[in-house]
Amino acid sequence: MKRLVALALLFAVFCPAFAQENNDYPFQDGEKMKFILNYTWGGVITDVGDATCTLTYSNGGYNVLVTGKTFKFFDVFFKVRERFEARFIEKSLRPVRFHREAAEGKYRMNNTLKFNPNYTINSSTQKYDREPFDTLLKGTANTMDMLTLLFKSRTLSFDESQIGKKVPLEFAIDKEIYNIYFIYQGKENKKIQGLGTFRTMKFAVKVVAGNVFTGKDDMNIWITDDQNKFPVFFESPILVGRVQGRMSSVSGNKYPLTSKIK
Repeated sequence: MKRLVALALLFAVFCPAFAQENNDYPFQDGEKMKFILNYTWGGVITDVGDATCTLTYSNGGYNVLVTGKTFKFFDVFFKVRERFEARFIEKSLRPVRFHREAAEGKYRMNNTLKFNPNYTINSSTQKYDREPFDTLLKGTANTMDMLTLLFKSRTLSFDESQIGKKVPLEFAIDKEIYNIYFIYQGKENKKIQGLGTFRTMKFAVKVVAGNVFTGKDDMNIWITDDQNKFPVFFESPILVGRVQGRMSSVSGNKYPLTSKIK
């Protein structure tokens, strides 16, 4: 279950983007998404935690706050508390600042990213109670933090002719910039436990191998096929078992959930 909440956020941001931008953003001040996370091991599926993503607006920019935790029962086995914050500019959707506070079992990490006009990124990381370590990352115009990428991707349109095409993405976190790619797999009706059945668009994401992911199998993500483009479900194998996440509720959405079938 290591870094479950971080995984949920990571999965959510890979709502892939095709074609051209739509200046009428599908989100607004006050939007809130909630997710339930579960873990599968040895054929047993168990809900182990939840996460909440809240969007607010102030002074020409959007602020994102994501918090996540394991349920009290699972705190005994592996306690997770995560807090992510980001700010991005309204007009350009460029990231300004990102901050992460992670407490996962005995693991502790604080990470702050500052995005500069020349696309370099000042990263400060602090593990446990050690002195902070500063790094200058060389990004590009397409390098974002995880949360900004989530909302940026929701402003873009999709082209059915690009089914099967690999599309690259990159994001910065801690002391690294990660490159991945995603593949649009077409439309599918998806039943979400406790929420209903939705018309969705399905994507596969190839994830970099590391201390959580195997790097061999794809992550799958389903997003609503409507103006909101909400990530309603994801699943991915990890080094031990499989992790899934499902949207449990949404409020403050700008548009009706017209993708909901029943």
